[in-house]
Amino acid sequence: MKQIENKTLRTLTEYGLITFSIWIMVVGIYFFKFPNNFAFGGVTGFATVISALTHWSASEFTTIVNTVLLVAGFLFLGRSFGIKTVYATLMMSIFLYFLERLYPITRPLTKEPLLELIFAILLPSVGSALLFNTGASSGGTDIIAMILKRYTSLNIGTVLLLVDVTGVIMAYFVFGPETGLFSSLGLLAKSLVIGDVIENINLCKCFSIICDDPGPICDYIIHGLNRSATVYEAQALSVIIKRP
Repeated sequence: MKQIENKTLRTLTEYGLITFSIWIMVVGIYFFKFPNNFAFGGVTGFATVISALTHWSASEFTTIVNTVLLVAGFLFLGRSFGIKTVYATLMMSIFLYFLERLYPITRPLTKEPLLELIFAILLPSVGSALLFNTGASSGGTDIIAMILKRYTSLNIGTVLLLVDVTGVIMAYFVFGPETGLFSSLGLLAKSLVIGDVIENINLCKCFSIICDDPGPICDYIIHGLNRSATVYEAQALSVIIKRP
């Protein structure tokens, strides 16, 4: 019974973290990325370009493409697709829909594009890193990567990079060189920020305790702190060097 309760609590915690991560991503995308037409980062990057060329809003395009990719994921990947990724993708579409209805935004929040670029990079990157740490993703081009990984021998990182670069190149022609340069900078910084956040989340610390009786200490670490402990036996060695 206790194991079931612990499993339920762990599951609720994971999905709560996924929901929080998606909300962080959506705030960065909706308030900072879309209004400035920053065209980096998979589906949402393409959404800014398509929104300028069609009558669709960037949020609508993101929702439609994510839905199509979800269907493709079920068709090509089946049950191994991942319920967490499905949940995260649906939550992103729901959050974008409600923000667009409750707080329509047609221009940037500030007159400082570099400041807004920082938040457009930082918030989605932190959200993505938290998602990856729970074993989930926000869908989009990640679903394409899953499909390609299963059915082809293509280099997934290269394919996804080409998708992102294509969106950035389109930004130069649609929005001009200034937005294109900001998008290029965003593309370069995004991968660095995500990697750094993931590394810090998974950072571990190791302590060495020198003592004569390790039993009580190990017992407290293992049963009290729920951590692991390793005992090494060591002996003091005295070396006498005689001078000639």
